[in-house]
Amino acid sequence: MTDTLKSGSPPAGGGAAYRPFGRGTLGRRLVVQVAVLVAVVALLLSAATTVAVQQILMSNVSDDLNAAAGEVNRDLKYANPRGSLFGPGQSVGTFAIGFLDSGSVYPNVRIDSRARGAISQLPITTANWLRGTPADGQLRTLTLPELGRYRVAAYELQNQAGERQGTVVIGVPLSEVDRTLLLLMLAEAGLTVLAIGLAIIASRTVVQRSLRPLNRVAATAQQVSRLPLDRGEVALAVRVPPEDTNPASEVGQVGLAINHMLNNVESALAARQASETKVRQFVADASHELRNPLAAIRGYAELTRRSGEAIPPDTTYAIGRVESEAARMSALVEDLLLLARLDAGPALDIQPTDLTELLINAVSDAGVAGPNHTWSLALPEEPVVVWGDAHRLHQVIVNLLANARTHTPPGTHVEAALSTLDGQAVMTVTDNGPGVPPELQAQVFERFTRADTSRVRATNAAQGGSTGLGLAIVAAVVEAHHGQVAVDSHPGHTRFTVTLPTRSIAKRPDLAGQVTD
Repeated sequence: MTDTLKSGSPPAGGGAAYRPFGRGTLGRRLVVQVAVLVAVVALLLSAATTVAVQQILMSNVSDDLNAAAGEVNRDLKYANPRGSLFGPGQSVGTFAIGFLDSGSVYPNVRIDSRARGAISQLPITTANWLRGTPADGQLRTLTLPELGRYRVAAYELQNQAGERQGTVVIGVPLSEVDRTLLLLMLAEAGLTVLAIGLAIIASRTVVQRSLRPLNRVAATAQQVSRLPLDRGEVALAVRVPPEDTNPASEVGQVGLAINHMLNNVESALAARQASETKVRQFVADASHELRNPLAAIRGYAELTRRSGEAIPPDTTYAIGRVESEAARMSALVEDLLLLARLDAGPALDIQPTDLTELLINAVSDAGVAGPNHTWSLALPEEPVVVWGDAHRLHQVIVNLLANARTHTPPGTHVEAALSTLDGQAVMTVTDNGPGVPPELQAQVFERFTRADTSRVRATNAAQGGSTGLGLAIVAAVVEAHHGQVAVDSHPGHTRFTVTLPTRSIAKRPDLAGQVTD
C-alpha cells in the first residue's frame, strides 16, 4: 500500500527553507511578469488617453480661437476693439492685438471673465514680440514672454471696401489645458500604481494557488530523495496524490510520470533486495559448509606434521603451507560468515561496555603480534562506557590495529587513543605509515578493498595476512551500534576514527528495546 503526500509545499531538504516567491522561483517570475504586463498596458492606456484628451482640448481651443477671430475682425472693422471677444465666459488671459497700418495698436487682454469690460493692456514686450507674426490665419502654439503657452493666430484686417488696414493677432491661453492634462497624468500615474499593486496581490494569490499541485509533486520527489536506497530492504510508500496525476494538465503529466518512475524504482529495488538476500544466504551457507572441511584439512596437516615418521623436507614445507593457507581460509570464512550475519541483522548483546579496558587489552595483544612496530596508548582519566556488544567492539579495535600492523612497514609507530566529545566516545588508531591512496579512501570500508600499491602488505602468515574484510567488518559493527567510522590519510599520517554514542539504541528492529538507562 502506498501513501500520498498532502502537504502544499515541499519540505526542506536539509538546505534553505522553501519560499514560494523566493529568488529564482517560478512563482516570483510569474508575479513579476504579470506586474510588468499590467504596467505596460496601463502606461499605454494612459498615454493614449492623454493624447486623446489633449487633442480634444486643443480642438476646443482652436474652435474658440477661430470663432473669436471672426468677431474681432468684424468689431475692428467697425472701430470697436472691445467687441464680443471679451464677452462674459471668455478665458482669462485671452488677448487681441490690432496692428493698424495707420500706426494704432490695440493690445487688449482679458483679466476677468465675469464682466464685459474687464480688460487690460497687453505687456508692451509681448506686443512687440507678436508684431511679426505672419497674417496667414494658421494656428500656432507659442510660449509668450510673461504670459506662458498660448494658441495664437494672425489675420489681415480689411475695411468694408476690402482694403487692407493692418493685422490682428488673437491668442487663447493654454494654461487650463496644461492644468487639465497635468491633473489627468497625475490621476493616471496613481491609477497605474494602484493597478500594479492590485495585480501583484491578485497574481500572488492566483499563482500560489495554481502552484500548489506542483509543490506537492516536488514534495513527493524530495521525500523520496531522502530515503536510504543504497542498501537493505526499501519500501517506497510515497506517491504523488491522485488529484495531481490528471494527464489533462501539465502538472498532472509530471505527477503521473513520477509515480510510474517510483513504481519502476520500487520493482528494481525489490529485485535487488531479493538478489542480495540470495547472495547473502549463499555466502552464509557456503561459509558454514566450508568450516568443517577446512578444520579437517588443518587437523590432518597437523597430524601428519606431528607423526613420528621421517618426512622429506619438501613434504614438511608443503604440509606447513597447507596448514597456514587452511588457517587463512578459515579466517576468511569466519569473516564472511560474520558479515552475512551482520547483513541479516546482528543479534548483539547490548550491555554497558568499558571501552578503556577493551583498548588496553587490544593494544597489548597487538604489541605481541607485531613486535616490530612501536605501540602507544592514550586514555582519558576516567573510564569511557558505552552501550554495546563488548565482543564485537573488541573486534572493531583488533581489526583497526591489525590493519595498521599489516599495511605498514616495520618500525611504524601506531597510537590508539580514546576520548569523549559532545556525549560521544571517540576511538582513534593513528600510524605514520605510507598512507592510503586518495582514490581508495572512499572505498576503504567496502569489502575486499586493498591498498597494496602504497601500504606495505605483510606476506608472513604469522603477521596476519589481509583478506580485505577487516575494515568492512569494522564499518558494519559500528553502524549496528549507531556509530560512525571515518579515515583521514596522507603520506606519513593515517587516522581511523570511530565515534560511538555513550547511550544509544541500535538501529535494527530486532535490537529495539534492548537498551535501557
